[in-house]
Amino acid sequence: MQSLRSVYNPIHIASGLSIWSLWFVALYGGQGVGCSVAPPPLEDGPWTWLNLALGVLSLCTAALLLGLARLFQQAAKRPHCSERERFVASVSAAGHLIAAIAVVFIALPVMALPPCA
Repeated sequence: MQSLRSVYNPIHIASGLSIWSLWFVALYGGQGVGCSVAPPPLEDGPWTWLNLALGVLSLCTAALLLGLARLFQQAAKRPHCSERERFVASVSAAGHLIAAIAVVFIALPVMALPPCA
């Protein structure tokens, strides 16, 4: 069994979409709480403190996922790893890349619309 810190541990296959799901809950939960506690004025459109906070959260999450995808991609290219390790690292890299793309595509409309309309 691989250590959890190892890039070849199979747990990393699901970790990209797990990070995405936590971000998704935080994004819409944060938007709901922000709109109920201190709703920004509608005339400000998408340029509000709430959209800025959600945008920063989305940017940090996408950067984290892209960094992890690159880490796993580089691990898959190491010459000393076995076929099983190469497979786990490759699938993990793809999962993290897909999650990063999903973050970007979900965050773009959120950033372009007024948050509490």
